[in-house]
Amino acid sequence: MQPLDEEGRGGGVGSLSLPGRITVAIATAGVALAVIVHVTMVFLHVAPENTMSKEHRSTVSDYVLPEFEQNWKLFAPNPLQENIYVHARAQVLKDDGGTENTGWVNLSAMDGERIRGNLLPSHSAQNELRRAWDFYTGSHDEDHQPTGMRGELSKQYVKRIVMERFGPELNGGTVERIQLRSASTRVAPPDWSEEKVDTDTEYWVLPWWDVSEADLRGAR
Repeated sequence: MQPLDEEGRGGGVGSLSLPGRITVAIATAGVALAVIVHVTMVFLHVAPENTMSKEHRSTVSDYVLPEFEQNWKLFAPNPLQENIYVHARAQVLKDDGGTENTGWVNLSAMDGERIRGNLLPSHSAQNELRRAWDFYTGSHDEDHQPTGMRGELSKQYVKRIVMERFGPELNGGTVERIQLRSASTRVAPPDWSEEKVDTDTEYWVLPWWDVSEADLRGAR
């Protein structure tokens, strides 16, 4: 049995004053409401498309992505088995009128350095480049031609990310063009496996893209 206080009340919520009990009730209701909203939003995101999810698609996506994204690749029959890094380089215009190409910069490794050892890495470091690259590859074919209306949008998005990191001036010159490539390397099987995997890095190189003021940070 719980011990009684001086007024004969037991422990727990019942032992609180009226304002205290009201506060606990409001907090409990708030938590319950938050849980209901969260479960409902996630359900509408993963459930088959229906009238309600169509009507509120934008609101649901804004809430779920990217923090609560439901990604089933870990449990897929054939999960991802390769490391993909995004590289970029620039062509700069020198003061004497000549041009020079910079070396390749591993943008994915830059994000990795920002995440590694960081207990609270930013969502941009974790997802911005990765999602942008998935956006681009998903809307272009192997010949770099857009496969839908979102193709040009994905290209502009990737260009802005690169230019935000490079800046308008690089290596003593003005950035005129940029080029990207992906470096894909298969993950080697464990020592106990008899599976043979080619772990040589494969590159997918994109064409050079011209850069304009619209690709710089803050452009509208």
